[in-house]
Amino acid sequence: MSIQDAPSGVALWRQVADGIERGIADGRFAAGEKLPGEIEIAETYRVNRHTVRRALATLAERGLVRAERGSGTYVETGRIAYPLRSRTRFSEIVGAGGREPRGQFIDASEQEATRELARELGLKTGAPLVRIESVRLADRVPICVSTTWLSAERFPDAGKVFANVRSMTKLVAHYGIRDFRRASTRITAGIVDATDATRLDLALGRPVLVVDSTDVDTMGQPLTTKRARFAAERVEFLVENG
Repeated sequence: MSIQDAPSGVALWRQVADGIERGIADGRFAAGEKLPGEIEIAETYRVNRHTVRRALATLAERGLVRAERGSGTYVETGRIAYPLRSRTRFSEIVGAGGREPRGQFIDASEQEATRELARELGLKTGAPLVRIESVRLADRVPICVSTTWLSAERFPDAGKVFANVRSMTKLVAHYGIRDFRRASTRITAGIVDATDATRLDLALGRPVLVVDSTDVDTMGQPLTTKRARFAAERVEFLVENG
């Protein structure tokens, strides 16, 4: 249906959004594909660029498209099936789905363990910790933002190591730990804050799945405790029994 054929009273931006949505649904715009530029869309629908921007913003709010700064607007890919198991590795999960995993280092700092963090890591309150902030991506699409805490005494210079290897599995391997497992996982729902919205390329107000977890070594000693915020529209968690 063209703009001219649309029912009277329907806002132009809504008609443009509906047209692009139909294009996504019928496969004219494939998952992960870059949409035409604003000027081309404006010419196609015979509207101004402000109308196009509002239409694209609406589609982004609904999780159908994603704007990448300096690059353009892309059709969102399908949700990643993300199994929750005793050995959960982001790179393996994403790679198994045929997508390219990547880690992006944000920051590392030191802090004292709060009572809650000390309990999770088996340390005394006030013990020195390393805090690492990172983003995990699949095919350039940010999937989750993670805050990870480790003992500064057990993992000296962990922030510098992670900045080089961009992987928690490789980080602990650097300290001689070749295997570890998930000891606990807790999932809650939330709304993305301004900082994470920027890091995840999400509109403010979009839902996130918050995963708090603790990993232990083969002797059951805590290694890391983590809070990961997943873009809810980009993953589906699979709880595997046994």
